[in-house]
Amino acid sequence: MKLLKTLLPAAALIALPVMGMAQEAEAAAPTMDEVGPYIFTTLLFLMAGFLVFFMAAGFAMLEAGLVRSKNVAMQLTKNIALFSIAAIMYWLVGFNTMYPGDFNGYFAIGGQTVLDAVGVSAADAALDYASVGSDFFFQLVFVAATASIVSGAVAERIKLWPFLAFVVVLTGLMYPISGSWQWGGGWLSEMGFSDFAGSTIVHSVGGWAALAGVIVLGPRLGKYKDGRVNPIPGSNLALATLGTFILWLGWFGFNGGSQLAMGTVGDVSDVSRIFANTNMAAAAGSVTALILTQILYKKVDLTMVLNGALAGLVSITAEPLAPTLFGALWIGAVGGVIVVFAIPFLDKLKIDDVVGAIPVHLFAGIWGTIAVIFYGEASLITQLIGIAAYGVFTFVGALILWYVLKLTVGIRVSEEEEINGLDMAELGMEAYPEFSKG
Repeated sequence: MKLLKTLLPAAALIALPVMGMAQEAEAAAPTMDEVGPYIFTTLLFLMAGFLVFFMAAGFAMLEAGLVRSKNVAMQLTKNIALFSIAAIMYWLVGFNTMYPGDFNGYFAIGGQTVLDAVGVSAADAALDYASVGSDFFFQLVFVAATASIVSGAVAERIKLWPFLAFVVVLTGLMYPISGSWQWGGGWLSEMGFSDFAGSTIVHSVGGWAALAGVIVLGPRLGKYKDGRVNPIPGSNLALATLGTFILWLGWFGFNGGSQLAMGTVGDVSDVSRIFANTNMAAAAGSVTALILTQILYKKVDLTMVLNGALAGLVSITAEPLAPTLFGALWIGAVGGVIVVFAIPFLDKLKIDDVVGAIPVHLFAGIWGTIAVIFYGEASLITQLIGIAAYGVFTFVGALILWYVLKLTVGIRVSEEEEINGLDMAELGMEAYPEFSKG
């Protein structure tokens, strides 16, 4: 017992420093208030990124449904290849070109993206934002969407490898450079240009690149003949409808994730508000196209209704947070009107856009960027300057690139190959081998 009484005080003296160290470590550990915004914003980027990634499937299904059966495998190949190329190019140079930190506000080529260290500590993490990996992933799915817009417009007559060469430049340089002007803190951001989730930065850029491509390519054989427009129906409207619903779903991530924060009650409430407005704009665009085609053509045109929904989504993308639900409704409805009238307008100009990508993404994207002035602090002049800047840079750059490809390797298949279908001409395989000759 005497020995025990002697050892207890000694043990207590030994334990005191250890207990003190544990208390100091506990005191030094960051609180949930400190790490919470980092954790939840990272989670927002990952969840939203998954949704936007799924839009790649939406584009693939939409395009597969709106092209003829003899070209379906080609469209599917282009879509999985362009996403993969975009992911590699955005890692290699795109991400750090778009977000270069301190730069002149116009142009800065970045290097490879480097992720946070494995098991990064709170002391070394950017607790005021999110993990590098989540931010990188969220941003790269946007650039892939831009390339997908081009894919549908130039379908049914373009060669595979020249198209993919164009995607390399678009996703690695063109999109990141122009994106840095606004989202990277460049000159348009300083001017006060406003584009919340990318009506112009993503969708119009894809639309301008697509417009340049279809002009250089020319229309499909038989599309315009003897002063008439000859409709070329797609192969599978069920797939096109599925693709539209997938894109609609993905848009919740597209716009909701662009809140770029989920660390406060206000942030989470704003994300939910964005979801509701995004959905309302899509519904309004779809219903508007439904009614207009009934009035104009005496019958509803499903492809117009699908594109009406997409146009509503593009229209609300520049400002999905500030409007009321009624505001989202009328913005999306105008997008639906634009599609119904723009598609036949392009046909009059003999601009052959297979899936309606240019009216949906370019025209509705311009409208959505202008509509910001009704709910934000941006001025009409500033918005128009931004629209023009993206238009000139992308259209001229894409036009030059398309012409260079045309003069060097050629971008269009031969007449015989176009008639037989790109599946066999470019791939040697068919999506529907039993009945793809129609």
